[in-house]
Amino acid sequence: MNTKKKSVLLGMSGGTDSSVSAMLLLDAGYDVTGVTFRFYEKDGDQTHLKDAQALAQRLGIEHIAYDARQVFSEQIVDYFVNEYLAGRTPVPCTLCNNYFKWPLLARLADERGIDHIATGHYVKCVERNGKHYITSAVDQDKDQSFFLWGLPQDILKRMILPLSDMTKTEARALAASRGFERVATKRDSLGVCFCPMDYRSFLRETDAYKKIAPLIAQGDFVDEQGNFIAHHEGYPFYTIGQRRGLGIDLNRAVFVKDIDVENNRVVLSDLKGLEKQVMWLKDWRAVDKEELLSAPSVDVRIRYRKQHNTGRVFVEGDLLRVELNEPLTAVAAGQAAAFYSDGLVIGGGIIVRSE
Repeated sequence: MNTKKKSVLLGMSGGTDSSVSAMLLLDAGYDVTGVTFRFYEKDGDQTHLKDAQALAQRLGIEHIAYDARQVFSEQIVDYFVNEYLAGRTPVPCTLCNNYFKWPLLARLADERGIDHIATGHYVKCVERNGKHYITSAVDQDKDQSFFLWGLPQDILKRMILPLSDMTKTEARALAASRGFERVATKRDSLGVCFCPMDYRSFLRETDAYKKIAPLIAQGDFVDEQGNFIAHHEGYPFYTIGQRRGLGIDLNRAVFVKDIDVENNRVVLSDLKGLEKQVMWLKDWRAVDKEELLSAPSVDVRIRYRKQHNTGRVFVEGDLLRVELNEPLTAVAAGQAAAFYSDGLVIGGGIIVRSE
């Protein structure tokens, strides 16, 4: 009988979720190795790394620090900036999880001969008819399934998700009960890790923006017919569906409907003008292509917590065409759409255009 303990490589951010995940994995008998990715460190702040190292030492597990700052900057931060400069709305957390963080975790596990990979995500991974699917966690308020539609089977089948059946309140309570008070009371991270607050301030400090800033310092807000309404600060500072922060005072509610990069114009309309019923996706993935395309109806989500809809999915060249049963507002190029069926994530992609 092989009595060797199963090994797992755990992504440790230094926060509550991954820290509690380490405790739960040890409880389950795993040989745990923690890895903290150095993706972005504002002003050289390494608090997250030091916290993860201290926890690993206290738990008696091996810990690795992996410096991925340059690659992360090139693949995620530059993408984030360039999408806004192209008039699109980026999805850095989706891109990072599906194409960067989880694949990197798997590669490092392979290099060290480690069986499984784990994180503190609030999601589940289940097997149905020989295929693995992401599905929602018990804690619906923390559910992160929307961000993981692009993970391939070779990653899904070796995932361990210790928090899938636990709420955040329970996770904090567990840490506190074991004397990890600092872990139990850590603040939740909000927004994008390298840009947790308003993206506009971050964008203004980038070299890419500074190069074009003089050319777009002042543009026009126009209505759907192209009539001038007011001046704006530059098209990258507006996103589809935006209502607040436009800097104009009209006697009616208006929203950003479209962004004309070439002419530095931002088109405004009423909410009805934002409704779209067809969208096209690039870089799409599906757990089972036939399952996705043959389904008479799938749950379509274009936001983390809201704007659920249903529709049909078709292949059109290299793209997916999604026909919605009811119109959605604020469908933005660059954003993600995820498909669910019976609660399972069956695919998704990046929105190219809509009508």
